[in-house]
Amino acid sequence: MSIDHYENFPVASILCPPALRPAVVAIYGFARTADDLADEGDAPPSQRLADLQAYREELSSVAAGQRLGQRWAGVFTPLEKIVRTHALPLTLLYDLLSAFEQDVVKQSYADRPELLDYCKRSANPIGRLLLHLYGIDHPTALAQSDDICTALQLINFWQDLSVDIPRGRLYLPQSDLTSHGIAPGDLRAGQDTDATRALVADLASWSRDLMKSGEPLVHALPGRAGWELRLVVQGGLRILDKIEHMRHATLHQRPTLSWRDGPWLLWRASRMRNNTPATWQKVAR
Repeated sequence: MSIDHYENFPVASILCPPALRPAVVAIYGFARTADDLADEGDAPPSQRLADLQAYREELSSVAAGQRLGQRWAGVFTPLEKIVRTHALPLTLLYDLLSAFEQDVVKQSYADRPELLDYCKRSANPIGRLLLHLYGIDHPTALAQSDDICTALQLINFWQDLSVDIPRGRLYLPQSDLTSHGIAPGDLRAGQDTDATRALVADLASWSRDLMKSGEPLVHALPGRAGWELRLVVQGGLRILDKIEHMRHATLHQRPTLSWRDGPWLLWRASRMRNNTPATWQKVAR
């Protein structure tokens, strides 16, 4: 998770339908606060886990309709209303907390399946919650949403190597390090080599394939929501393009989006073709 709150997910943007904006803000506030408990400040791991447990208990109070505490009233009071109004599936919120708790105690990953399990809980619930708000629950839509969200999370990892590795976080799977002949110590020493760049290129290609797999979902969402998702997808792909343009040297430099990328993103979003089967289109709408 990024220390400066850089987001690949836009939050309640101008394209979000006004009726759903409070729900999106409430979900974001829940996730952002939990992420901060796990990741920000100088608290020791034991304190972070205790805070996250207390946070989890507040979510359980929401689920049980019990009185809420005051510590995070600004988070759980609006969330409680949204949970009731939209019948949010609370399992997805618990999944997010599980991922944040894992961030406190786990700093490396053995292989891609282990990293994907983390993404399943740290990123995919956000997409599924948003689809729930739009009333979309088709299995194909959920799978495509998972691909997009996982791709965004992975892209954030490769984008943030220069930030995460000095902080002791190593999201590059050990199996990929081994296949490229790289030791974790080489990365911690900041050794930017042909091998490390080939590793980042390999992982970036994996992320791009996942994003392209989920891309048809943009044509299933109605109106402005579909256009917002187009920009989310293109934003992630744009970061991958920037990683490629810098020859995959993200060990020393962190590529980001800026206002200058706006016209390019809009142009690319407008050119996204609809190759989704007609039967899926009919179900999604």
